[in-house]
Amino acid sequence: MKQWNYPRIAAHRGGGKLAPENTLAAIDVGARYGHKMIEFDVKLSQDGQPFLLHDDTLDRTSDGWGVAGKLTWRQLSGVDAGSWFGREFKGEPLALFSDVAARCRRYGMLANIEIKPTTGAEEETGAAVALAARALWQGMDVPLLSSFEACALAAAQRVAPELPRGLLLDKWRDDWRALARELGCVALHFNHRLLTPARVQEIKNAGLRILAYTVNTPRRAQALLELGVDIICTDRIDVIGPDFADRESGKGVGR
Repeated sequence: MKQWNYPRIAAHRGGGKLAPENTLAAIDVGARYGHKMIEFDVKLSQDGQPFLLHDDTLDRTSDGWGVAGKLTWRQLSGVDAGSWFGREFKGEPLALFSDVAARCRRYGMLANIEIKPTTGAEEETGAAVALAARALWQGMDVPLLSSFEACALAAAQRVAPELPRGLLLDKWRDDWRALARELGCVALHFNHRLLTPARVQEIKNAGLRILAYTVNTPRRAQALLELGVDIICTDRIDVIGPDFADRESGKGVGR
């Protein structure tokens, strides 16, 4: 990737711990705190509509229940995705991918789009989300696609090879270099606990960028930035703000 224009701080699931995850309300909160990049999860409804949700099921983050990917968008559109988090978010709906793109355009936000397929729909979701992202983000800085599912990233690579991709890893894999090469990835997205100075240096020497998730203490965020990590994804969008990297530049870790 010739250019890497992404900020060094990304708001996890839109608004971190300050709003119901993966909703338009969360993105509004992220914008209110000045964040210029958000991370969020996209899957498909039964009728092929891309929308935001992390889990396979609706149970944890809405008043609905069951596997979301087995429901049509018409059924999903009536779900309350805000009340579980707080009364002030009562009635907040699930977010359409297209509405999220419009929010990013309005706020001038960049996006890390995690392809989060319903189990069994990895390739279909990877292709559909990549094609939708290509269309919806026209005229904006290209979004960074990512996924834990290699086959979803491969499908995205096949249909929209120009969109940058990052492979998500929650466990260290010694074959990370071969995986990144096979999927044409520009970045590896690691659970921050896996990153040591030696590993960061090895990955950077291979010409790859690094996103670290989910980093919720300023001390750890600063330490990772000093090692050369390119993006910190955080739930603590209030204390690890958009200017965190600049503000902490030149300070000692933990100060």
